[in-house]
Amino acid sequence: MVFQLLQTDSISMLADTLVQAPETVVPAQPTEMSESLWSMFTMGGPLMWVLLALSILAIYIIGRKWWIINHASQIDAHFMQDIRDYMNEGKTKSALTLCRKYDNPVARMIETGIHRMGRPMADVQSAIENIGNVEVARLEKGLPLLATIAGGAPMIGFLGTVLGMVQAFFNMSKAGNNIDITLLSGGIYTAMLTTVGGLIVGIIAYFGYNWLTSKVSDLVYKMESSTMEFIDIVLHEPGEE
Repeated sequence: MVFQLLQTDSISMLADTLVQAPETVVPAQPTEMSESLWSMFTMGGPLMWVLLALSILAIYIIGRKWWIINHASQIDAHFMQDIRDYMNEGKTKSALTLCRKYDNPVARMIETGIHRMGRPMADVQSAIENIGNVEVARLEKGLPLLATIAGGAPMIGFLGTVLGMVQAFFNMSKAGNNIDITLLSGGIYTAMLTTVGGLIVGIIAYFGYNWLTSKVSDLVYKMESSTMEFIDIVLHEPGEE
């Protein structure tokens, strides 16, 4: 009998505990975070759309220039040695065929130099340098725009900051003696959002510009090194095929 009473009491206590248990907390859904980010973006004002466009343009330039520079940098390690062997053996046509096989600045420069063989060395070197300048200009195309974004985006963000503060003090002046903290906080909120947006876009463009510039410099060094090596080959006056 006592055992049955204890068992009954235990069941009753367990039931009360389950009834009094706190409700399970449902984790926030990803949509709530996206809605929060969107609300923050819209609170930044019209300049946030300008910064969004600049960020898309900067990412596009970085991606496209990376692909172009990476493709141009794919130079066979044995390319110049093969050119040297062909030229020393007098196989000019074979050397030209090898140059046309590769689609990169170094190959086009060497091909131009082979076509100018037989002329004064100054003409050969000038022709190679002209092609090199054209190739470098093609590689650097778009980088000035990226540098402009890197410098301009933070300035646009700062402009949004100033406009936000002007809006905040304008609202305060219209309120007169009935000043509410929300009048100031709204303008400051807009100001801070544009500042953050401008800095983010500027940082992306700045690091992307410096990274791409360093890759172009490495490629230019390879081009100059290959040019000097080709001139050294030409000085040996190889025969023709």
